[in-house]
Amino acid sequence: MYTTRLSVRVNASRAAVYRALTDAEAVRAWRVPAGMTSRVHEFDAREGGTFRVSLTYDTPAGTGKTVSRTDTYHGRFARLVPDEQVVEVIEFDSPDPALHGAMTMTTTLTDADGGGTDVLVVHEGVPDTVPAADNEAGMRMALANLARLVEGGGGGAA
Repeated sequence: MYTTRLSVRVNASRAAVYRALTDAEAVRAWRVPAGMTSRVHEFDAREGGTFRVSLTYDTPAGTGKTVSRTDTYHGRFARLVPDEQVVEVIEFDSPDPALHGAMTMTTTLTDADGGGTDVLVVHEGVPDTVPAADNEAGMRMALANLARLVEGGGGGAA
Protein backbone atom coordinates (compact mmCIF):
# COMPACT_ATOMS: atom_id res chain seq x y z
CA MET A 1 0.00 0.00 0.00
CA TYR A 2 1.08 3.55 -0.61
CA THR A 3 0.05 7.17 -0.05
CA THR A 4 -0.65 9.89 -2.61
CA ARG A 5 -0.40 13.51 -1.45
CA LEU A 6 -1.52 16.41 -3.66
CA SER A 7 -2.40 20.04 -3.16
CA VAL A 8 -4.01 22.78 -5.19
CA ARG A 9 -4.78 26.44 -4.57
CA VAL A 10 -8.26 27.58 -5.52
CA ASN A 11 -9.64 31.08 -5.79
CA ALA A 12 -12.63 30.45 -3.56
CA SER A 13 -13.42 30.52 0.13
CA ARG A 14 -12.91 27.53 2.39
CA ALA A 15 -16.69 27.48 2.89
CA ALA A 16 -17.29 27.13 -0.87
CA VAL A 17 -14.73 24.33 -1.14
CA TYR A 18 -16.16 22.53 1.90
CA ARG A 19 -19.66 22.69 0.36
CA ALA A 20 -18.29 21.08 -2.81
CA LEU A 21 -16.74 18.28 -0.73
CA THR A 22 -19.98 17.54 1.11
CA ASP A 23 -22.65 17.98 -1.57
CA ALA A 24 -23.58 14.89 -3.61
CA GLU A 25 -24.24 16.76 -6.87
CA ALA A 26 -20.99 18.70 -6.56
CA VAL A 27 -19.02 15.50 -5.86
CA ARG A 28 -20.63 13.88 -8.91
CA ALA A 29 -19.46 16.83 -11.00
CA TRP A 30 -15.88 17.22 -9.82
CA ARG A 31 -14.60 13.93 -8.40
CA VAL A 32 -14.28 12.21 -11.74
CA PRO A 33 -11.24 11.96 -14.01
CA ALA A 34 -11.45 12.91 -17.68
CA GLY A 35 -12.84 10.12 -19.82
CA MET A 36 -15.19 8.88 -17.10
CA THR A 37 -18.75 9.57 -15.96
CA SER A 38 -19.72 9.67 -12.29
CA ARG A 39 -22.85 8.41 -10.56
CA VAL A 40 -23.60 8.98 -6.87
CA HIS A 41 -25.76 6.15 -5.53
CA GLU A 42 -25.78 7.17 -1.87
CA PHE A 43 -24.43 10.23 -0.05
CA ASP A 44 -25.07 11.15 3.60
CA ALA A 45 -22.60 13.92 4.46
CA ARG A 46 -22.48 13.70 8.24
CA GLU A 47 -19.97 12.05 10.55
CA GLY A 48 -20.67 8.34 10.28
CA GLY A 49 -22.77 8.91 7.15
CA THR A 50 -22.14 6.66 4.18
CA PHE A 51 -21.64 7.10 0.45
CA ARG A 52 -21.37 4.96 -2.66
CA VAL A 53 -20.10 6.26 -6.01
CA SER A 54 -19.41 4.69 -9.41
CA LEU A 55 -17.01 5.97 -12.05
CA THR A 56 -17.53 4.50 -15.52
CA TYR A 57 -15.12 4.76 -18.44
CA ASP A 58 -16.70 6.50 -21.44
CA THR A 59 -15.03 4.14 -23.93
CA PRO A 60 -15.02 0.34 -24.04
CA ALA A 61 -11.20 0.36 -23.71
CA GLY A 62 -11.35 1.31 -20.02
CA THR A 63 -11.02 -1.52 -17.50
CA GLY A 64 -12.90 -1.15 -14.24
CA LYS A 65 -12.02 -2.48 -10.82
CA THR A 66 -15.61 -3.50 -10.03
CA VAL A 67 -17.12 -4.66 -13.33
CA SER A 68 -16.06 -4.30 -16.98
CA ARG A 69 -15.72 -0.49 -17.33
CA THR A 70 -16.73 0.68 -13.84
CA ASP A 71 -14.97 1.47 -10.56
CA THR A 72 -17.40 1.58 -7.65
CA TYR A 73 -16.35 2.58 -4.15
CA HIS A 74 -18.20 3.01 -0.90
CA GLY A 75 -17.32 4.42 2.47
CA ARG A 76 -18.17 6.66 5.35
CA PHE A 77 -17.40 10.13 6.55
CA ALA A 78 -15.10 9.58 9.54
CA ARG A 79 -14.65 13.27 10.35
CA LEU A 80 -16.22 16.50 9.16
CA VAL A 81 -14.93 19.85 10.43
CA PRO A 82 -16.88 22.57 8.61
CA ASP A 83 -14.69 24.68 6.32
CA GLU A 84 -11.55 22.84 7.51
CA GLN A 85 -11.42 19.09 6.94
CA VAL A 86 -13.17 16.04 5.48
CA VAL A 87 -11.91 12.55 6.34
CA GLU A 88 -13.36 9.67 4.33
CA VAL A 89 -12.77 5.95 4.79
CA ILE A 90 -13.15 4.33 1.37
CA GLU A 91 -13.19 0.78 -0.03
CA PHE A 92 -13.46 -0.48 -3.59
CA ASP A 93 -16.40 -2.73 -4.45
CA SER A 94 -14.34 -5.37 -6.19
CA PRO A 95 -14.17 -9.14 -6.46
CA ASP A 96 -10.35 -8.82 -6.55
CA PRO A 97 -8.89 -9.45 -3.07
CA ALA A 98 -5.87 -7.30 -4.00
CA LEU A 99 -8.21 -4.28 -4.04
CA HIS A 100 -9.85 -5.01 -0.68
CA GLY A 101 -9.15 -2.98 2.43
CA ALA A 102 -9.90 0.48 3.71
CA MET A 103 -8.22 3.58 2.35
CA THR A 104 -8.37 6.97 4.06
CA MET A 105 -8.73 10.22 2.15
CA THR A 106 -8.15 13.35 4.21
CA THR A 107 -8.88 16.72 2.62
CA THR A 108 -7.65 19.72 4.59
CA LEU A 109 -8.55 23.34 3.77
CA THR A 110 -6.43 26.30 4.84
CA ASP A 111 -6.42 29.98 3.96
CA ALA A 112 -3.99 30.69 1.14
CA ASP A 113 -1.58 33.60 1.32
CA GLY A 114 -3.09 36.38 -0.77
CA GLY A 115 -6.62 34.89 -0.67
CA GLY A 116 -8.32 31.72 -1.72
CA THR A 117 -7.92 28.27 -0.24
CA ASP A 118 -5.13 25.72 -0.22
CA VAL A 119 -6.59 22.22 -0.60
CA LEU A 120 -4.40 19.32 0.57
CA VAL A 121 -5.53 15.75 -0.16
CA VAL A 122 -3.76 12.80 1.44
CA HIS A 123 -4.94 9.40 0.11
CA GLU A 124 -3.54 6.65 2.36
CA GLY A 125 -3.68 2.89 2.05
CA VAL A 126 -4.02 2.75 -1.73
CA PRO A 127 -3.57 -0.86 -2.88
CA ASP A 128 -0.32 -1.53 -4.74
CA THR A 129 -2.33 -3.00 -7.63
CA VAL A 130 -3.54 0.53 -8.42
CA PRO A 131 -0.67 2.14 -10.33
CA ALA A 132 0.55 5.15 -8.34
CA ALA A 133 0.84 7.26 -11.49
CA ASP A 134 -2.80 6.50 -12.38
CA ASN A 135 -3.99 7.35 -8.86
CA GLU A 136 -2.08 10.63 -8.91
CA ALA A 137 -3.30 11.54 -12.41
CA GLY A 138 -6.92 10.85 -11.47
CA MET A 139 -6.61 12.92 -8.32
CA ARG A 140 -5.01 15.80 -10.26
CA MET A 141 -7.88 15.77 -12.78
CA ALA A 142 -10.46 15.70 -9.98
CA LEU A 143 -8.77 18.59 -8.14
CA ALA A 144 -8.70 20.62 -11.38
CA ASN A 145 -12.46 19.95 -11.71
CA LEU A 146 -12.96 21.02 -8.09
CA ALA A 147 -11.10 24.27 -8.73
CA ARG A 148 -13.20 25.01 -11.83
CA LEU A 149 -16.40 24.26 -9.95
CA VAL A 150 -15.74 26.44 -6.90
CA GLU A 151 -14.18 29.22 -8.96
CA GLY A 152 -17.38 29.42 -11.02
CA GLY A 153 -16.20 27.73 -14.21
CA GLY A 154 -18.34 24.61 -14.07
CA GLY A 155 -17.77 21.13 -12.76
CA GLY A 156 -15.53 19.61 -15.40
CA ALA A 157 -16.22 16.08 -16.61
CA ALA A 158 -19.42 14.34 -15.60
